[in-house]
Amino acid sequence: MRYFNKAMLIASAALCLNLSVFSQNITLKTGNVTVKEAMEQLKKSSGYSFVFSSVDVNTQKRVSVSVQNASIEEAVKQILAGQQGLNYEVKGKKIIVQKKAQSSNVRKISGRVVDANNEPVIGASIQVEGTGIGTISDFDGNFTLEAAEGNTLVFSFIGYKKQYIEVKRQKSLSVVMREDSEMLDDVVVIGYGTVSKKELTSAVSHISSKDLLQIGSGNPAMQMQGKVSGLAVENSTPSDPNSSPSIQVRGVSSRSAGLGPLIVIDGVPGGSLDNVNENDIESIDVLKDGAASAIYGTRGSNGVIVITTKKGSTDGQIHTAYSGFVNITTPIRELNVLSADEFRKYNRGEDYGANTDWFDELTKVAVSHSHTLQVMGGNSKNNYKATVDYKNTEGIDLRSGREQLGARLSLNHTGKNDLYNVVLNVAPRVINYQDSDYDTFRSALMINPTTPVMDPNNPGYYTKITTYSTNNPVEILKLEQSGGEQTILSWDGTFKLNLLPLFSTNKNHYLSTQITLAQQIIETDYSWFRPSTSTIEQDNGFSGEASRKYDKNKQESLEWLVNYGYDTNNHHLKFMGGYSYQYFVNDGLNAENKNFASDILGPNNLGSGTYNSDEIGRLGMGSYKNDAKLIAFFGRLSYNYKDKYFATFSLRHEGSSKFGANHKWGSFPAVSAGWRISEEDFMKDVKWISDLKLRGDFGVTGNQDFDSYKSLALMSSYDLIYYQGSYIKGWGSSSNPNPDLRWEKGKNWNIGLDFSLFNYRLSGSINYYHRKQQDLLGTYDVPQPPYAHPTTFVNVGTMKNTGVEIELNWNAVHTKDFDYTIGFVGSTSDNKFVSFSNDTYEGQSFYWLSGFPLYPGNPGALQRIEEGERIGNFYTFEYAGVDEEGGWLIYSKDGQKIPIAEGTDEDKKVVGNGLPKFSMSMTHAFRYKNFDLNLYFRGNFGYQIYDAQDLYYGLQNAAPNTNVLESAYNENQHITGTNVHSSYFVHNGNFPKLDVATLGYTWNCGSKWLEKARFYITGRNLFTISGYHRGLDKDAYCVNGMEPGVPYSKNGYYPSSRQFLFGVQLNF
Repeated sequence: MRYFNKAMLIASAALCLNLSVFSQNITLKTGNVTVKEAMEQLKKSSGYSFVFSSVDVNTQKRVSVSVQNASIEEAVKQILAGQQGLNYEVKGKKIIVQKKAQSSNVRKISGRVVDANNEPVIGASIQVEGTGIGTISDFDGNFTLEAAEGNTLVFSFIGYKKQYIEVKRQKSLSVVMREDSEMLDDVVVIGYGTVSKKELTSAVSHISSKDLLQIGSGNPAMQMQGKVSGLAVENSTPSDPNSSPSIQVRGVSSRSAGLGPLIVIDGVPGGSLDNVNENDIESIDVLKDGAASAIYGTRGSNGVIVITTKKGSTDGQIHTAYSGFVNITTPIRELNVLSADEFRKYNRGEDYGANTDWFDELTKVAVSHSHTLQVMGGNSKNNYKATVDYKNTEGIDLRSGREQLGARLSLNHTGKNDLYNVVLNVAPRVINYQDSDYDTFRSALMINPTTPVMDPNNPGYYTKITTYSTNNPVEILKLEQSGGEQTILSWDGTFKLNLLPLFSTNKNHYLSTQITLAQQIIETDYSWFRPSTSTIEQDNGFSGEASRKYDKNKQESLEWLVNYGYDTNNHHLKFMGGYSYQYFVNDGLNAENKNFASDILGPNNLGSGTYNSDEIGRLGMGSYKNDAKLIAFFGRLSYNYKDKYFATFSLRHEGSSKFGANHKWGSFPAVSAGWRISEEDFMKDVKWISDLKLRGDFGVTGNQDFDSYKSLALMSSYDLIYYQGSYIKGWGSSSNPNPDLRWEKGKNWNIGLDFSLFNYRLSGSINYYHRKQQDLLGTYDVPQPPYAHPTTFVNVGTMKNTGVEIELNWNAVHTKDFDYTIGFVGSTSDNKFVSFSNDTYEGQSFYWLSGFPLYPGNPGALQRIEEGERIGNFYTFEYAGVDEEGGWLIYSKDGQKIPIAEGTDEDKKVVGNGLPKFSMSMTHAFRYKNFDLNLYFRGNFGYQIYDAQDLYYGLQNAAPNTNVLESAYNENQHITGTNVHSSYFVHNGNFPKLDVATLGYTWNCGSKWLEKARFYITGRNLFTISGYHRGLDKDAYCVNGMEPGVPYSKNGYYPSSRQFLFGVQLNF
């Protein structure tokens, strides 16, 4: 009855020789055929047919059978080889195959898993092969599970070889796991493929999911901050839930084009980090040098970040996991202004009778929470993984917040005999956000602290602020609406066909082809509304204002790849070739209106406003659309001899619709080589060197991150003209064409050393890189005529980046109860402009960067880029003290002290630089039994910062009735002059900080309901050591971009914060 509901497969044939199986001898030879094919050949030669359940026997498994003048029993054994837990019996002309009976032989088996040093292996997986039964070893290496005699136990753990032990009559097992150096060689994801770390011949840094920082950031970029040398991840306003980090690889690479790296998610270029949940990340690989990123052509100059997401499990079990946390964020008061009593004491302005702390009025303790649920399961043929996450993040101001609901589904199906593979990934996300307003904190610094928040003469209304260039910041954050909804949908599907060795008896060849379709759509609906009750509206004479904006970005791609491999004992050859097509389109519309009859509908009925209709030709709306295409052909050839000598060559030929008619296509070659010195015979006796590899590479990359139609002669509309009784919209040329417009070209070379020492306990890498970026894009003056307009967007200029990078990891202590690991990452950076001219265009020797805001005062520009000089120079007057009346004195170009009013540009000089010469981070990871502690330090050194807030608000000579910083009457009390740039505001920016500390406890429950639980607490931005204690948090001063060392908001700011996160991770 056991087989009543099972599908039966019966094959029969006539007997050829004898009726007795044990007396009959046959000859059968088959190579690399399926079990089903072997059965059919056996029945042809012997007359015996098989009877079995398709559930019990894998008929698609490939086997080789070689018997000569042997019994049928021997042939059957070879046909069923490798299929555990099967019995067979010969009855007449049939061979009956069935699962071994287990119920009577099932018993508990206990044991201990240790390493070669007899230390317990914690968390080793023990599975009963072919079943869903399994467990993991505890902190002492012990395990217990049920298995039947004849079962096979599979022991596995990362970094160790798998062990297979058949269950006989043992009651207790002692299993010694042996390290597998091949497994310790992480798989690194590169452009359109993967390689083992030992094969890597270019500068690629690998981060696994366990290395990411456990912080409450909504963007995974912040979780890899400081984890990769040469990768600068910066967020100057981390307390704002809607702020996005800036990412820069190996310094600034452009003057006018984009500086951010290309994001590749699961092999699809152009992904959005906002649509990735940190719990879905399997690994992150950063392609830093030209040889690694040249395969992406015109988008490779700024580096490439490749994210691989987690996939379904293959052990036949369903796994469920939950991860959640509550994050408490407290604002930090960085800038101390005069209190109301101090304001009165120094007679700064009128006394309105209140004692208002505007910082307290604008800020709050923010409470955020996040929840992620993951379910995964399947087997080697079909598996899945589904994630749902919800996050609600509050800002520390009165209005800002971000609420998001997202999901990710991954499906993987492999056909019979591994002929084909289908992968589908879908990731939707909905984000509702409310913006902060950084200008409100600028106002809070300036507003008279004796002013009440609410108008005492008009209950229910806010006080109208009379301080110049300010408004009531509490009113703005509480009354005005500013936010919207963003939806993201990304999906990709891949069909892969495996041709060799499936259709060949020669197993040395591998051939596959695949095609991937992908799409990403990001839609943003933004609205803003100021009600008629606002004091701002009353001043402006409007009864309400509102605006709406809609923006849609769509990216579609098709990529086709062919992979070929050839392997022999000593020679390993790989070839990858492909084609890529990508289409980008961005469109949107906007509308605004004023003077509404009611505030009830807010921004949701713009047509009801009367402002636009009050004047003929006033439209109050607009729309736009632009698109671009990329087409590329690419290939890569890799050769490996004896796992000792490596060489790789790649080439991408790419065309872009953005380029001018004379330069639509470009080629981007790269070459790299590696030598594993440790594999040489003369190194065999050097026992303390486990692995040593020298590598070098050269690659050409491009940057085409600029607007779509810069090469064309564009038309634009002008003001309305009243002509013959009607209004006519004017149209005319708005830009010069440039048929020679092309990509910025980067020529990169890199020399690196990878090493593992002392039995792999100390490992790391060192790189020296040199990048020369040519044909920099910029707007240059041109003569009229022959040009119609005075400026043209052209390729002119050269810059150079050089630096050294180091990454170290040391397993200092590893015992049964205690582990201690140290990680160190450091890099130097030197960015210089070489030239602003070429054979066609003559540029200046320097260019001033953007000036500072006009009020208070008019400081002007501070930094400039100059031929032969580093990026980030502060070019201004050198402070020489003050005169008897407190007026500024500076040093002239001749070294004489002169009043600052007499200074000219010729008297200005380099007084500091805001680009750090050295950046570092250090991680200390401890484990004691079930407890773990991670301390993460980082810092920047060899640079200066410019205290712009002290410049604007730290001087007594501010506008009447405005507040100032306490420093105006303390450190700066001797100064009576106005706010003018000078070296007085340049300070040492060096700092190390304890950025993240995490303390956790893991509870190995081992119950049938809960497998494991981990509880942890994380503190962020805990303390900073710095020689300059005033001003903003050091992270508020930019290190990325063209103006390092200057605050992100030159006369405003958003407060920094200290965060405390309480989290839990559950595995069911």
